[in-house]
Amino acid sequence: MPSHASPFRQTHPEDAPPPTPMDAVTEARYREAVQCLKQIIEPVLKRDMVSLGMVRNLRVVDDYISLRLYVGQHQHYLRQVVLDRLHPLPWCKKAYVQLCTIPGVRTTLAISSGKGGVGKSTTSVNLATALSLQGARVGLLDADVYGPNVPQMLGINPVEVSLVDTPEGQRFLPLEAQGIKVMSVGLLAAPDHPLAWRGPVLHKIITQFIHEVAWGDLDYLLIDLPPGTGDAQITIIQESPICGVLLVTTPQQVAIADVRRSIHMFRRVGIPVLGIVENMSYLLCGHCGEPTPIFGSGGGQQLAEELQTPLLGQVPIDPLLCAGGDAGTPLTLAYPNSVPAQVFRQIAAALDHTFAPVPIEA
Repeated sequence: MPSHASPFRQTHPEDAPPPTPMDAVTEARYREAVQCLKQIIEPVLKRDMVSLGMVRNLRVVDDYISLRLYVGQHQHYLRQVVLDRLHPLPWCKKAYVQLCTIPGVRTTLAISSGKGGVGKSTTSVNLATALSLQGARVGLLDADVYGPNVPQMLGINPVEVSLVDTPEGQRFLPLEAQGIKVMSVGLLAAPDHPLAWRGPVLHKIITQFIHEVAWGDLDYLLIDLPPGTGDAQITIIQESPICGVLLVTTPQQVAIADVRRSIHMFRRVGIPVLGIVENMSYLLCGHCGEPTPIFGSGGGQQLAEELQTPLLGQVPIDPLLCAGGDAGTPLTLAYPNSVPAQVFRQIAAALDHTFAPVPIEA
């Protein structure tokens, strides 16, 4: 499978000048610490942990280093690797590394789009279903605070969210549908009522949904992001150990332009773009089977070439996709032999190929 490394020049804080003014000695130590951490290669995506955005909030105060390390459940060992790497620095008396993870979750992926209406939630639901059909344990966090449609697409009736006691305190208990664990901001509001939340309330709710859900053991947690690049998206990215993002677009240039804008948000924290999903790519004629690109063509391929990242799939327009979402039974489950279902299984297989467990190097 092609490399998932983004060709964009990374502009996250650790490569840029330190976030606050420093004296010459402190700045030199800051950069020295960053260079040490860049020697640690994450074995799945095969890039250093700094460029992957796993290292955040790096601070150097006198002879001490502190940082946050955003990792999956299987990567906790990296905390000791970081400590071992920083320990030989002659001036460092002690390093403090705070693990930031979602308990039980191995791989957290975001599904994003530059604009609404391109089929991001449809992609999230069908991709989660495809991963589940391949035997993976899958969770789906519907964080689209402006249009939380995932419960309806999975046939979940409005219910009150339950709480469960855990060793870490009370946690939300996700619902289950079609073999997928689901949590949605839409479950917190009355049906048909607008989710008119202001910034501070929105931030608190999103943070709770990331850190206070008892997901159990998951191979994948997919986060259906809101469209665009606002407060909600930035909060989710900053607060969660997302290791990669799938960008959903449609073929026309207007959609491609909006996706380009959203890319800058991911670049800031070094989250790699794993691939492009082009939705509504074409319409198959019901009589002759010929594809008709009614929204234009080539946009997804163009974006993939700019990013030098795979075009993971081109999903055709199919009335069954809409019908499945309305009925609460995803097309990938109801019509596994349909062309869209085959595309979603292809994308799921590509993700499994990328994130298959690898031996931990000593």
